[in-house]
Amino acid sequence: MDPVSVLIVDDSALMRSLIGKIVESAPGLRVADKAMNGRFALQKLARANPDVIVLDIEMPEMNGVEFLRERKRLGIDIPVVILSSIAKNGARVTMECLELGACDFVTKPSGAESADLHTVAGQIVELLEGYGGQYQLKRIAGTARRLPVDLLKGYETSRSEAESPADHGGTLPQETLESIARRSAQARPDRQGAANLRAGEARKTAAEKPVPLRSPGAIEIIAIGISTGGPNALREIFAKLDPDLPQPIVVVQHMPAGFTEEFANSLDRICPLEVKEAKEGDIVKPGRVLIAPGDKHIQVEKRPLATIAHLSDAPPENGHRPSADVLFESVRREFQNHALGIIMTGMGRDGAAKLAELYREGSRTIGQDEGSSIVYGMPRVAWELGGVMEQIPLAEMAKAINRYGKEFSR
Repeated sequence: MDPVSVLIVDDSALMRSLIGKIVESAPGLRVADKAMNGRFALQKLARANPDVIVLDIEMPEMNGVEFLRERKRLGIDIPVVILSSIAKNGARVTMECLELGACDFVTKPSGAESADLHTVAGQIVELLEGYGGQYQLKRIAGTARRLPVDLLKGYETSRSEAESPADHGGTLPQETLESIARRSAQARPDRQGAANLRAGEARKTAAEKPVPLRSPGAIEIIAIGISTGGPNALREIFAKLDPDLPQPIVVVQHMPAGFTEEFANSLDRICPLEVKEAKEGDIVKPGRVLIAPGDKHIQVEKRPLATIAHLSDAPPENGHRPSADVLFESVRREFQNHALGIIMTGMGRDGAAKLAELYREGSRTIGQDEGSSIVYGMPRVAWELGGVMEQIPLAEMAKAINRYGKEFSR
């Protein structure tokens, strides 16, 4: 496969330069072009023909929100990763961008106009390789939309390319560049061999799985662990949930503090169930979806009259707070064989070990399949540990949740 081509859109020449260096340091990525605002990006789109776009929000002439609206109007399906501010208003606008079709986002560190950007360099590479690689597969399969070249020509102007401020300055520590290169080379999947890999894993038999201690019981709670690729995946799932789903849902989505409240609000607008950011002592009840707050672990406690959500500042697990392992462990402890555990797209192994333990208790478990995962990390490890009963593509996940919830309720 060719390297994933990236169009960088930011009004800061320094930021364009720094992001360009991050992209160029990853073996799996290359810079297709750079643009100083959304209008110039549209002007360059047909010629650059990128696999993925990294987009700033605040830009003159045509900002990120306006670009996404125009992208939607033109029917362009090239994935977009947002560069977002950590500010409260930044969270609101970022969620608006997701509603307009952006795939995911990266939060700029407080010193984003400097080399501090290297602190999120690995996440940027992970997202661009994941979304861009998936789009490359769509091109190969012939399912990617053709660019509306005639419409895009309307954005061409007589303004010279030379009049755009040149990229300049900005350096990243050498150890950061080397780290990005190593990580990209090690983690980038061989996409041409993906089908063979999926087929090989599908041949694993039930005999390889851990033996449950007891038979599955009625499902009383649904717990979901998800990371990279999660915002759009959850939007797709939650819009299709059954309004009469008998079980409550608790979600750990790896997301920075300050964003989960707006994220929950955005999901609440499209989901037939109530979706809210979890607060200490919230009741876990049917008809409600609780999203773990950024930088807080979430656990559940089953009491005689109700199940309660607890938040904690305990140290990160698997490098994350909230951690899916922390949630799954509490569900295992409190519900044993009366739960449905779900692990979805994400880098690393968070949630995999405790999902396997949940399966050993007799609970039912689901994993997202490789083909629909932006990063097949967490669900892959869970599958290899034998903790996943069934692998399901994203397009079928909501249907599966509704089926399990209704068929195995009390």
